[in-house]
Amino acid sequence: MLRLLSLLLGALVFAGALFIVSLRWVEAQIDKPGPTSVTKVIYIRRGLGSDAIGQQLMDEGFIEKPWLLMAAQQLRRDPRALRAGEYEIAAGASLSAILEQLRAGRTVVRRLTLPEGLTSSQILDLIRAADGLEGPMAETLPEGSLLPETYHYQKGDRRAEMVKRLQAAMQSTLADAWANRNLSVPLRTPEELLVLASMVEKETGVAAERERVAGVFINRLRKGMRLQSDPTVLYGVVGGAGATRSLTRADLDTDTPWNTYTRAGLPASPITNPGRAALMAAAKPLATEDLYFVADGTGGHAFAKTLDEHNRNVAKWRQIEKTRAAKP
Repeated sequence: MLRLLSLLLGALVFAGALFIVSLRWVEAQIDKPGPTSVTKVIYIRRGLGSDAIGQQLMDEGFIEKPWLLMAAQQLRRDPRALRAGEYEIAAGASLSAILEQLRAGRTVVRRLTLPEGLTSSQILDLIRAADGLEGPMAETLPEGSLLPETYHYQKGDRRAEMVKRLQAAMQSTLADAWANRNLSVPLRTPEELLVLASMVEKETGVAAERERVAGVFINRLRKGMRLQSDPTVLYGVVGGAGATRSLTRADLDTDTPWNTYTRAGLPASPITNPGRAALMAAAKPLATEDLYFVADGTGGHAFAKTLDEHNRNVAKWRQIEKTRAAKP
């Protein structure tokens, strides 16, 4: 009996020692540098369990055995789950570092920059082409319903959710502009402010001119003058495709709900998606006596209070165009 107990005790001691040695070996495997020699990206799909993630980590060369991930999770107990997403794993990253990165969800952050002045159709095309976004979305959206700026996203995010973010951003920014508008400006609704901002966005790309351009349109509205904005005419002819070309006499004579040469007041709807700065310019236009503006050849505009002054500015611009056309 004593001999049997002695054998059992010896076996337990051996098993305990073996367990400690194995535990230390696993700990060493978790903390040692990984086998990758370069920084690599891995995409963990939604819904994968620890076993599948471990297998993927091994298949893509980040760890040597798939079961090491589950062993690391048991040894490094943490209530945080492994999160799906796209991860950039540093060269030689240990399993311990990879595990922490997956638990913290430190994924690759992508950027989608949407320039001001695009139509909704053009913005939807950019969202559709954005690398990493997935799923269906609306085929068409109202003009002026999307706020152009830079948005961050992760691989696997849904296109429809990105569209909702743009819509919410526009609604919030328009509400802010309307709440902070100059109350003397003759705009009756936020929608009218949005229409005016879209015109300002298309008329000038010079930041310092936005408020002044808005002021010209406000002055003309107050006097009952037609706004005579070329971009509104072009929008009425080509629609939301966003084509850019010189206007023809036929274009100017074509009556559409957006032709501000043939119709008084603001056009029927926005002609583009204005940015935050254009919205604020429409809300707080510069107070001047200007009634006209025309391109000045430098990328900006020459402003005028009277028609005679404006006609002189137009003559200068036409001479600039003629000179440019004559150059080889």
